[in-house]
Amino acid sequence: MSDRTDRTRLIASATRRGSGRRPVSPPVERASTLLNDAPGALRDESLGPVYGIEDLSAARELRALLADLEGAADVWLVPSGLAAVTVPLTALLRSGDEVLTTDALYGPSRRFLKRHMGARGVTTVFHPAEATTGAVLAALTDRTRVLLIESPSSLTFEMLDVPALAAACRARGVLTVMDNTWAAGLAFRPLAHGVDVSVQAVTKYVAGHSDLLMGSIAVADPAVGRSIAETLEDLGWRVSPDDAWLALRGVRTLPLRYAEQARSALIVADWLKARPEVAGVLYPALPGSVGHDLWRRDYAGAASILGVVTRGGDEAAAHALLSALELFGLGYSWGGFESLITHETGQLAGRRSPPKLAGELLRLHVGLEDAADLIADLETGLAAWRAAVS
Repeated sequence: MSDRTDRTRLIASATRRGSGRRPVSPPVERASTLLNDAPGALRDESLGPVYGIEDLSAARELRALLADLEGAADVWLVPSGLAAVTVPLTALLRSGDEVLTTDALYGPSRRFLKRHMGARGVTTVFHPAEATTGAVLAALTDRTRVLLIESPSSLTFEMLDVPALAAACRARGVLTVMDNTWAAGLAFRPLAHGVDVSVQAVTKYVAGHSDLLMGSIAVADPAVGRSIAETLEDLGWRVSPDDAWLALRGVRTLPLRYAEQARSALIVADWLKARPEVAGVLYPALPGSVGHDLWRRDYAGAASILGVVTRGGDEAAAHALLSALELFGLGYSWGGFESLITHETGQLAGRRSPPKLAGELLRLHVGLEDAADLIADLETGLAAWRAAVS
Protein backbone atom coordinates (compact mmCIF):
# COMPACT_ATOMS: atom_id res chain seq x y z
CA MET A 1 0.00 0.00 0.00
CA SER A 2 2.74 2.50 0.95
CA ASP A 3 4.21 2.62 -2.56
CA ARG A 4 0.88 3.53 -4.17
CA THR A 5 0.33 7.11 -5.29
CA ASP A 6 -1.96 9.55 -3.51
CA ARG A 7 -4.56 9.39 -6.26
CA THR A 8 -4.72 5.60 -5.93
CA ARG A 9 -4.75 5.47 -2.13
CA LEU A 10 -7.55 8.03 -1.84
CA ILE A 11 -9.78 5.78 -3.97
CA ALA A 12 -8.60 2.28 -2.97
CA SER A 13 -10.45 2.29 0.35
CA ALA A 14 -13.75 2.59 -1.53
CA THR A 15 -13.21 -0.70 -3.38
CA ARG A 16 -11.67 -2.83 -0.63
CA ARG A 17 -13.27 -6.22 -0.20
CA GLY A 18 -14.45 -8.22 2.77
CA SER A 19 -17.58 -6.34 3.82
CA GLY A 20 -20.08 -7.91 1.48
CA ARG A 21 -22.36 -6.05 -0.91
CA ARG A 22 -22.32 -2.34 -0.09
CA PRO A 23 -22.35 1.13 -1.66
CA VAL A 24 -19.07 2.58 -2.91
CA SER A 25 -19.20 5.30 -0.25
CA PRO A 26 -20.41 4.68 3.31
CA PRO A 27 -23.99 5.71 4.08
CA VAL A 28 -24.93 9.03 5.60
CA GLU A 29 -25.87 8.14 9.17
CA ARG A 30 -27.99 10.86 10.75
CA ALA A 31 -28.21 9.88 14.38
CA SER A 32 -28.02 11.35 17.85
CA THR A 33 -29.09 8.16 19.69
CA LEU A 34 -27.35 4.86 18.94
CA LEU A 35 -29.22 1.81 20.19
CA ASN A 36 -27.75 -1.30 21.79
CA ASP A 37 -28.83 -4.93 22.18
CA ALA A 38 -27.93 -5.24 25.87
CA PRO A 39 -27.34 -2.98 28.91
CA GLY A 40 -23.71 -4.01 29.11
CA ALA A 41 -23.08 -2.69 25.62
CA LEU A 42 -24.20 0.89 26.35
CA ARG A 43 -20.70 2.16 27.13
CA ASP A 44 -18.66 -0.46 25.29
CA GLU A 45 -16.54 1.68 22.95
CA SER A 46 -15.10 -1.40 21.29
CA LEU A 47 -18.47 -1.72 19.51
CA GLY A 48 -18.10 1.75 17.97
CA PRO A 49 -19.46 5.17 18.87
CA VAL A 50 -21.85 5.28 21.83
CA TYR A 51 -23.53 8.55 20.89
CA GLY A 52 -24.06 10.58 17.73
CA ILE A 53 -21.65 13.33 18.76
CA GLU A 54 -18.88 10.86 18.01
CA ASP A 55 -17.87 10.36 14.39
CA LEU A 56 -20.03 7.97 12.39
CA SER A 57 -19.20 6.08 9.17
CA ALA A 58 -18.51 8.87 6.67
CA ALA A 59 -16.52 10.96 9.14
CA ARG A 60 -14.46 7.95 10.26
CA GLU A 61 -13.63 7.10 6.66
CA LEU A 62 -12.69 10.71 5.90
CA ARG A 63 -10.47 10.88 8.99
CA ALA A 64 -8.70 7.69 7.95
CA LEU A 65 -8.05 8.98 4.43
CA LEU A 66 -6.74 12.33 5.67
CA ALA A 67 -4.51 10.59 8.23
CA ASP A 68 -3.06 8.49 5.43
CA LEU A 69 -2.58 11.57 3.27
CA GLU A 70 -0.92 13.60 6.04
CA GLY A 71 1.12 10.70 7.45
CA ALA A 72 -0.62 11.26 10.77
CA ALA A 73 -1.26 9.12 13.83
CA ASP A 74 -4.70 10.70 14.02
CA VAL A 75 -6.85 13.37 12.39
CA TRP A 76 -9.85 15.19 13.81
CA LEU A 77 -12.58 17.02 11.92
CA VAL A 78 -13.94 20.39 13.05
CA PRO A 79 -16.71 22.66 11.72
CA SER A 80 -14.46 25.12 9.82
CA GLY A 81 -10.94 25.81 8.67
CA LEU A 82 -10.68 28.53 11.31
CA ALA A 83 -11.60 26.00 14.01
CA ALA A 84 -8.76 23.80 12.76
CA VAL A 85 -6.40 26.63 13.75
CA THR A 86 -8.12 27.74 16.95
CA VAL A 87 -8.56 24.30 18.54
CA PRO A 88 -4.82 23.41 18.66
CA LEU A 89 -4.01 26.89 19.96
CA THR A 90 -6.66 26.52 22.66
CA ALA A 91 -5.36 23.07 23.55
CA LEU A 92 -1.66 23.92 23.64
CA LEU A 93 -1.51 27.46 25.07
CA ARG A 94 -2.02 28.61 28.66
CA SER A 95 -2.03 31.96 30.43
CA GLY A 96 1.47 33.40 30.43
CA ASP A 97 2.45 31.60 27.23
CA GLU A 98 3.51 33.30 24.02
CA VAL A 99 2.76 32.39 20.42
CA LEU A 100 4.96 33.58 17.57
CA THR A 101 3.56 33.93 14.06
CA THR A 102 3.82 35.90 10.82
CA ASP A 103 2.56 39.44 10.41
CA ALA A 104 0.84 38.15 7.26
CA LEU A 105 -1.32 35.74 9.27
CA TYR A 106 -4.83 34.90 8.02
CA GLY A 107 -7.10 37.66 9.34
CA PRO A 108 -9.56 35.53 11.38
CA SER A 109 -6.64 33.63 12.99
CA ARG A 110 -5.10 36.97 13.91
CA ARG A 111 -8.41 38.14 15.38
CA PHE A 112 -8.68 34.96 17.47
CA LEU A 113 -5.21 35.43 18.91
CA LYS A 114 -5.83 39.06 19.75
CA ARG A 115 -9.41 38.88 21.01
CA HIS A 116 -9.81 35.39 22.47
CA MET A 117 -6.34 34.25 23.48
CA GLY A 118 -5.25 37.75 24.50
CA ALA A 119 -8.14 37.98 26.95
CA ARG A 120 -6.93 34.71 28.47
CA GLY A 121 -3.38 35.83 29.12
CA VAL A 122 -1.67 34.55 25.97
CA THR A 123 0.64 37.01 24.19
CA THR A 124 1.08 37.02 20.41
CA VAL A 125 4.32 38.18 18.81
CA PHE A 126 4.39 38.84 15.06
CA HIS A 127 7.55 38.42 13.03
CA PRO A 128 7.86 40.24 9.67
CA ALA A 129 6.25 38.37 6.79
CA GLU A 130 9.54 38.36 4.90
CA ALA A 131 11.66 37.29 7.92
CA THR A 132 14.55 34.89 7.42
CA THR A 133 14.79 31.67 9.38
CA GLY A 134 17.33 33.29 11.68
CA ALA A 135 15.08 36.28 12.30
CA VAL A 136 12.12 34.07 13.17
CA LEU A 137 14.19 32.02 15.59
CA ALA A 138 15.64 35.17 17.15
CA ALA A 139 12.08 36.25 18.01
CA LEU A 140 11.54 33.15 20.17
CA THR A 141 11.65 33.78 23.92
CA ASP A 142 11.54 31.65 27.06
CA ARG A 143 7.75 32.14 27.05
CA THR A 144 7.21 31.00 23.47
CA ARG A 145 5.13 27.84 23.52
CA VAL A 146 3.93 27.66 19.90
CA LEU A 147 5.21 28.81 16.51
CA LEU A 148 2.17 29.20 14.22
CA ILE A 149 3.31 28.81 10.62
CA GLU A 150 1.69 29.95 7.40
CA SER A 151 3.75 29.15 4.34
CA PRO A 152 2.88 30.57 1.89
CA SER A 153 1.40 33.39 3.94
CA SER A 154 -2.01 34.92 3.36
CA LEU A 155 -2.40 37.43 0.53
CA THR A 156 1.30 38.10 -0.11
CA PHE A 157 2.52 34.47 -0.26
CA GLU A 158 5.88 34.74 1.52
CA MET A 159 7.55 31.36 2.12
CA LEU A 160 9.30 30.07 5.24
CA ASP A 161 11.90 27.34 5.60
CA VAL A 162 9.53 25.02 7.44
CA PRO A 163 11.91 22.05 7.97
CA ALA A 164 14.58 24.32 9.48
CA LEU A 165 12.08 26.09 11.73
CA ALA A 166 10.49 22.84 12.87
CA ALA A 167 13.85 21.29 13.75
CA ALA A 168 15.03 24.36 15.66
CA CYS A 169 11.74 24.67 17.54
CA ARG A 170 11.76 21.01 18.51
CA ALA A 171 15.27 21.42 19.92
CA ARG A 172 14.01 24.34 22.04
CA GLY A 173 10.84 22.66 23.21
CA VAL A 174 8.59 24.93 21.14
CA LEU A 175 5.61 23.29 19.42
CA THR A 176 4.84 24.03 15.77
CA VAL A 177 1.39 24.34 14.22
CA MET A 178 1.18 24.84 10.45
CA ASP A 179 -1.79 25.94 8.35
CA ASN A 180 -1.25 23.68 5.35
CA THR A 181 -4.40 24.50 3.38
CA TRP A 182 -2.36 25.81 0.44
CA ALA A 183 -0.67 22.44 -0.07
CA ALA A 184 -3.81 20.43 0.80
CA GLY A 185 -1.75 17.62 2.33
CA LEU A 186 -0.59 16.77 -1.20
CA ALA A 187 2.14 19.18 -2.23
CA PHE A 188 3.71 19.38 1.23
CA ARG A 189 3.37 17.19 4.32
CA PRO A 190 4.29 19.20 7.42
CA LEU A 191 4.42 16.22 9.80
CA ALA A 192 7.06 14.55 7.64
CA HIS A 193 9.16 17.72 7.99
CA GLY A 194 9.00 17.82 11.79
CA VAL A 195 5.92 19.99 12.33
CA ASP A 196 3.83 18.92 15.36
CA VAL A 197 0.35 19.83 14.11
CA SER A 198 -0.83 20.20 10.50
CA VAL A 199 -4.19 21.87 9.91
CA GLN A 200 -6.27 22.37 6.79
CA ALA A 201 -9.44 24.10 5.76
CA VAL A 202 -11.19 21.06 4.30
CA THR A 203 -13.61 23.67 2.97
CA LYS A 204 -11.10 24.44 0.25
CA TYR A 205 -9.40 21.73 -1.84
CA VAL A 206 -10.48 18.57 -0.04
CA ALA A 207 -14.20 19.32 -0.36
CA GLY A 208 -13.60 21.06 -3.68
CA HIS A 209 -17.17 22.11 -4.47
CA SER A 210 -17.72 25.29 -2.39
CA ASP A 211 -20.66 23.70 -0.61
CA LEU A 212 -19.50 23.00 2.95
CA LEU A 213 -17.36 24.29 5.83
CA MET A 214 -14.90 21.98 7.60
CA GLY A 215 -11.38 21.77 8.96
CA SER A 216 -8.94 18.99 9.83
CA ILE A 217 -6.26 18.70 12.50
CA ALA A 218 -3.48 16.12 12.02
CA VAL A 219 -0.78 15.04 14.49
CA ALA A 220 2.06 12.53 14.42
CA ASP A 221 2.67 12.41 18.18
CA PRO A 222 -0.18 10.91 20.25
CA ALA A 223 0.97 12.95 23.27
CA VAL A 224 0.33 16.20 21.37
CA GLY A 225 -2.87 14.75 20.00
CA ARG A 226 -4.20 13.91 23.45
CA SER A 227 -4.54 17.59 24.39
CA ILE A 228 -6.32 18.32 21.12
CA ALA A 229 -8.66 15.34 21.47
CA GLU A 230 -9.57 16.33 25.02
CA THR A 231 -10.20 19.93 23.99
CA LEU A 232 -12.54 18.79 21.23
CA GLU A 233 -14.31 16.45 23.64
CA ASP A 234 -14.80 19.27 26.12
CA LEU A 235 -16.00 21.73 23.48
CA GLY A 236 -18.35 19.19 21.89
CA TRP A 237 -17.34 20.10 18.36
CA ARG A 238 -18.08 17.64 15.55
CA VAL A 239 -19.07 17.85 11.89
CA SER A 240 -22.40 16.82 10.43
CA PRO A 241 -22.67 13.40 8.73
CA ASP A 242 -23.90 15.06 5.53
CA ASP A 243 -20.88 17.38 5.37
CA ALA A 244 -18.51 14.50 6.15
CA TRP A 245 -20.01 12.52 3.27
CA LEU A 246 -19.66 15.48 0.88
CA ALA A 247 -16.02 16.01 1.88
CA LEU A 248 -15.36 12.29 1.46
CA ARG A 249 -16.76 12.56 -2.06
CA GLY A 250 -14.43 15.49 -2.75
CA VAL A 251 -11.24 13.92 -1.42
CA ARG A 252 -11.46 11.05 -3.93
CA THR A 253 -10.71 13.45 -6.80
CA LEU A 254 -8.44 15.83 -4.87
CA PRO A 255 -5.13 14.98 -6.63
CA LEU A 256 -6.63 15.41 -10.11
CA ARG A 257 -8.34 18.71 -9.34
CA TYR A 258 -5.32 20.10 -7.48
CA ALA A 259 -2.88 19.29 -10.29
CA GLU A 260 -5.14 20.55 -13.08
CA GLN A 261 -5.92 23.82 -11.31
CA ALA A 262 -2.22 24.37 -10.58
CA ARG A 263 -1.43 23.81 -14.26
CA SER A 264 -3.93 26.49 -15.27
CA ALA A 265 -2.83 28.83 -12.49
CA LEU A 266 0.75 28.77 -13.72
CA ILE A 267 -0.42 29.58 -17.27
CA VAL A 268 -2.48 32.50 -15.99
CA ALA A 269 0.31 33.70 -13.68
CA ASP A 270 2.88 33.61 -16.47
CA TRP A 271 0.55 35.60 -18.75
CA LEU A 272 -0.16 38.18 -16.06
CA LYS A 273 3.55 38.60 -15.31
CA ALA A 274 4.11 39.88 -18.85
CA ARG A 275 1.27 42.40 -18.79
CA PRO A 276 2.21 46.10 -18.65
CA GLU A 277 -0.66 46.75 -16.18
CA VAL A 278 0.86 44.30 -13.70
CA ALA A 279 3.75 45.22 -11.40
CA GLY A 280 4.13 41.76 -9.92
CA VAL A 281 2.62 38.30 -9.52
CA LEU A 282 2.82 36.68 -6.09
CA TYR A 283 2.84 32.95 -6.74
CA PRO A 284 5.65 30.77 -5.32
CA ALA A 285 5.40 28.28 -8.19
CA LEU A 286 6.20 31.04 -10.71
CA PRO A 287 9.95 31.42 -11.38
CA GLY A 288 11.15 34.74 -10.02
CA SER A 289 8.22 35.09 -7.63
CA VAL A 290 8.37 35.37 -3.83
CA GLY A 291 9.65 32.14 -2.25
CA HIS A 292 10.16 30.23 -5.49
CA ASP A 293 13.42 28.59 -4.39
CA LEU A 294 11.89 27.23 -1.18
CA TRP A 295 8.82 26.07 -3.07
CA ARG A 296 10.95 24.26 -5.65
CA ARG A 297 12.99 22.57 -2.92
CA ASP A 298 10.17 21.43 -0.62
CA TYR A 299 6.91 21.23 -2.58
CA ALA A 300 5.60 18.64 -5.01
CA GLY A 301 2.92 20.92 -6.43
CA ALA A 302 1.15 24.21 -5.96
CA ALA A 303 -2.22 25.65 -5.10
CA SER A 304 -4.14 27.69 -7.67
CA ILE A 305 -4.42 30.91 -5.67
CA LEU A 306 -2.14 33.87 -6.37
CA GLY A 307 -1.71 37.59 -5.80
CA VAL A 308 -1.51 40.23 -8.50
CA VAL A 309 -0.13 43.72 -7.87
CA THR A 310 -1.25 46.30 -10.38
CA ARG A 311 1.05 49.00 -11.73
CA GLY A 312 -0.50 52.00 -10.00
CA GLY A 313 -4.23 52.53 -9.99
CA ASP A 314 -6.62 52.85 -7.07
CA GLU A 315 -9.64 51.16 -5.55
CA ALA A 316 -11.97 52.50 -8.25
CA ALA A 317 -9.77 51.06 -10.99
CA ALA A 318 -9.57 47.71 -9.19
CA HIS A 319 -13.35 47.62 -8.86
CA ALA A 320 -13.70 48.46 -12.55
CA LEU A 321 -11.50 45.48 -13.38
CA LEU A 322 -13.50 43.14 -11.14
CA SER A 323 -16.83 44.40 -12.44
CA ALA A 324 -15.85 43.72 -16.07
CA LEU A 325 -15.11 40.04 -15.46
CA GLU A 326 -17.63 37.33 -16.30
CA LEU A 327 -15.89 34.04 -15.48
CA PHE A 328 -14.25 35.05 -12.20
CA GLY A 329 -16.79 35.05 -9.39
CA LEU A 330 -16.64 37.82 -6.80
CA GLY A 331 -16.43 35.93 -3.53
CA TYR A 332 -14.13 34.75 -0.76
CA SER A 333 -12.60 31.29 -0.35
CA TRP A 334 -10.68 29.17 -2.84
CA GLY A 335 -9.97 25.55 -3.69
CA GLY A 336 -13.35 24.97 -5.32
CA PHE A 337 -13.98 24.20 -8.97
CA GLU A 338 -14.80 27.83 -9.85
CA SER A 339 -12.49 30.80 -10.40
CA LEU A 340 -12.73 33.72 -7.98
CA ILE A 341 -11.24 37.19 -7.61
CA THR A 342 -11.18 39.71 -4.74
CA HIS A 343 -9.62 43.11 -4.08
CA GLU A 344 -7.37 42.77 -1.02
CA THR A 345 -5.46 46.04 -0.58
CA GLY A 346 -7.62 47.07 2.37
CA GLN A 347 -6.83 43.91 4.33
CA LEU A 348 -3.14 44.74 4.39
CA ALA A 349 -3.80 47.71 6.65
CA GLY A 350 -4.34 45.33 9.58
CA ARG A 351 -0.70 44.32 9.61
CA ARG A 352 1.88 45.88 11.86
CA SER A 353 4.10 46.53 8.83
CA PRO A 354 1.98 46.61 5.66
CA PRO A 355 4.02 45.88 2.52
CA LYS A 356 4.77 48.75 0.17
CA LEU A 357 3.19 47.69 -3.11
CA ALA A 358 3.37 49.39 -6.51
CA GLY A 359 -0.42 49.41 -6.83
CA GLU A 360 -3.55 47.54 -5.82
CA LEU A 361 -3.51 43.92 -4.61
CA LEU A 362 -5.89 41.45 -6.23
CA ARG A 363 -6.27 37.81 -5.24
CA LEU A 364 -7.14 35.28 -7.93
CA HIS A 365 -8.23 31.70 -7.51
CA VAL A 366 -8.00 29.69 -10.73
CA GLY A 367 -10.67 27.03 -11.08
CA LEU A 368 -11.32 24.27 -13.57
CA GLU A 369 -12.37 26.51 -16.45
CA ASP A 370 -10.14 26.52 -19.53
CA ALA A 371 -7.06 28.70 -18.93
CA ALA A 372 -7.44 30.38 -22.32
CA ASP A 373 -10.98 31.45 -21.47
CA LEU A 374 -9.85 32.82 -18.11
CA ILE A 375 -7.08 34.81 -19.80
CA ALA A 376 -9.57 36.27 -22.26
CA ASP A 377 -11.77 37.28 -19.33
CA LEU A 378 -8.82 38.92 -17.58
CA GLU A 379 -7.97 40.76 -20.81
CA THR A 380 -11.43 42.32 -20.65
CA GLY A 381 -10.89 43.22 -17.00
CA LEU A 382 -7.52 44.84 -17.68
CA ALA A 383 -9.07 46.91 -20.49
CA ALA A 384 -11.57 48.23 -17.95
CA TRP A 385 -8.70 48.94 -15.55
CA ARG A 386 -6.82 50.93 -18.21
CA ALA A 387 -9.92 52.99 -18.97
CA ALA A 388 -10.35 53.74 -15.27
CA VAL A 389 -6.77 54.97 -14.76
CA SER A 390 -6.47 56.95 -18.00
